[in-house]
Amino acid sequence: MEARGPRRALLFGRFQPFHKGHLAITRWALERGFDEIVFLIGMASENYTPRNPFTAGERIEMIRLSFKDEGIPLDKAITATIMTLETSIGSVYYVLSYVPKIEAILTRNPVIAKIFIDAGIKTIQPPLFNREEWRGEVIRAKIARGDETWKNAVSKSTAEFIEEIGGVERIKWSSSRD
Repeated sequence: MEARGPRRALLFGRFQPFHKGHLAITRWALERGFDEIVFLIGMASENYTPRNPFTAGERIEMIRLSFKDEGIPLDKAITATIMTLETSIGSVYYVLSYVPKIEAILTRNPVIAKIFIDAGIKTIQPPLFNREEWRGEVIRAKIARGDETWKNAVSKSTAEFIEEIGGVERIKWSSSRD
């Protein structure tokens, strides 16, 4: 009998920034028996823009900081990056070549779900977790207008990291140029 490897789920996103909604999905998936979550950081080549202000490396750091803050063992996370892709069945196979073997993808995006299903990958739709507040677009808008409540949507260390790297100023700067 062949040994079974760890059960892995793929969470594909921009993580701009990595926030409590991402953490809630992670906990939800781990509670459902997944051993590891593969975070595939999309649009890794774009940064310093209003929609994608953080670099791929900064987003990886935010994932690690958030896991530490929440007491989630770092060996539960695998991170990978990928450039911007067109959405097509072919891109599924390309994505899969960038990550270790996965059992399923966690997504609420119907187009992404359909192409992964068509490629034979199990698709799981996680529930929404406080979507009104825990959404990258909302968090970035709050930062841009100087609303300090954005810090409630990310882990403490992630908020400190965003401030340390000049992320607040970067978002304000890039938003004013848009």
